[in-house]
Amino acid sequence: MPASEAHPPRTKAERSAVTKEALLAAARELFTERGYADVGVAELAQRAGVTTGAVYHHFGSKRGLFRALLEAVHEEVAESIAAAADGLSPWDQLVAGCEAFLRASTAPDVQRIMLVDGPAVLGWSAWRELDARTSMRQLEDVLALLVREGELADQPLEPLVHLLSGAMNEAALWLARSADRERGLAETTAALNRMLEALRA
Repeated sequence: MPASEAHPPRTKAERSAVTKEALLAAARELFTERGYADVGVAELAQRAGVTTGAVYHHFGSKRGLFRALLEAVHEEVAESIAAAADGLSPWDQLVAGCEAFLRASTAPDVQRIMLVDGPAVLGWSAWRELDARTSMRQLEDVLALLVREGELADQPLEPLVHLLSGAMNEAALWLARSADRERGLAETTAALNRMLEALRA
């Protein structure tokens, strides 16, 4: 069988997908290592093994590449929360999901891309919009379920969602600066559990 038949050339869509994945992987590495501001388009392209034109073709700009990466990181964190909460009672879903968010946020790439550079690069409103579609939505869903089941007092959910989300984002940033991350995570999780228990009806 001719080599061309055994290994047919990739389609244009497949080549495009491979290029985008390479650029996202390079961006994750470089932005985590040095931060968004200190990385240029040429270096991103070189790390990915593509031309600088590929960055502009697929993402429009360095900022566009960063936004696509940030969206992927938000989705990954949301998936880790969903996996931790899977099959649990509603209350345990809340606790496990919050703990999973904090643990995911101790990863250096999540800290740098999602919590530090995200709001600075995209602006608070755009960052909040991404957060609202993922982790914040999960938090709102489980809180609404707990109110319906009587485990939380009937109350307006929007302020409660923002209070808890803000507390966890701030805790995650504090953990990023902690000298002993595992100890800090354990202490933060314990404090979070006490705070959540105080909300229980």
